[in-house]
Amino acid sequence: MKALRSATAKAVATVLARAREQRNLSQRDLALLLKRPHSVVGMIETNQRQVNVPEFFAIAEALGADPMELFRRVVRERNLR
Repeated sequence: MKALRSATAKAVATVLARAREQRNLSQRDLALLLKRPHSVVGMIETNQRQVNVPEFFAIAEALGADPMELFRRVVRERNLR
């Protein structure tokens, strides 16, 4: 499970959690928008589960965010590590 501990995976988890918090949404709120169990959001944000590209886009859309801007944030966050 080395990939889950990578700087990139941690950056994705951090950026998505911050984006959700900036929208004042709880993990449960986001899960409802995604039509997924709230545990999925929690696992993503605690870096226990990776996000694939289609899922990243779905999360960005549910947050009302530009997926490309979120991806840029991931790259910046990863470079800080």
